[in-house]
Amino acid sequence: MSARPTLLVIAHGSRDPRHAATVSALCARVRALRPGLRVEVGYLDFNAPSVPRVLERLSAEGERDVVALPLLLTRAFHAKSDIPAALREAVSRLPRLAVHQAEVLGPSSLLTAALERRLEEAGVRPGDRRSTGVVLASAGSSDPEAIAVIAETAREWRRTAGWCAVRPAFASASLPRTADAVRALRAEGVDRVAVAPYVIAPGFLPDRIAAGAHEADADVLAPVLGPAPELAHLLLRRYDQSLSSRQGLPTLVA
Repeated sequence: MSARPTLLVIAHGSRDPRHAATVSALCARVRALRPGLRVEVGYLDFNAPSVPRVLERLSAEGERDVVALPLLLTRAFHAKSDIPAALREAVSRLPRLAVHQAEVLGPSSLLTAALERRLEEAGVRPGDRRSTGVVLASAGSSDPEAIAVIAETAREWRRTAGWCAVRPAFASASLPRTADAVRALRAEGVDRVAVAPYVIAPGFLPDRIAAGAHEADADVLAPVLGPAPELAHLLLRRYDQSLSSRQGLPTLVA
């Protein structure tokens, strides 16, 4: 049994093998930053192990306290509905296991720092900011709260980082699409347009973002966030905040 609550990272899952590989790499970085912390991964769909299966194994091994951290950038359907439902269903069958759902990752200055890291890796230099417009391209959501958070993230990033412009775009469910946002910046006379995928791991929707960037001839396409060090630090920040506050959604106890 771990001395500290186990960190259970909950990822969406994907048929694309790059998704699980990226999640594994990110969790390996978290373990390296916090030796002694047990870090497990559970998936909502497509990949194994599932969230219930991980919780069953942890309970069988004597774990009593788990922090479940959604690997999500915004608080939308998965964080509000299906993750709490999956956790409640699992712990209802597991005596003596307590699970607390931590907050989602965004918004956070660490996420914009990771975005800037990826843009620099793609060739955008700090001196280019005044002439570069950025498309902040997320997966998309039908949840108005999530859409509003993406829009606010774009506004705040422009204000604090000095980009010529930052515009949100979405790969699904919402508009504008990546290609349309790139074209809109061009129409406004922006000299250089960079697309920054606001997604954690490769997969179907990130590929759609990349296709939109190529379709509209964006000058720069950054990689996904992936196992960026800023992201690993953010996971630990949310874990620590969960332990210190125990606020947000109620602790789930069988």
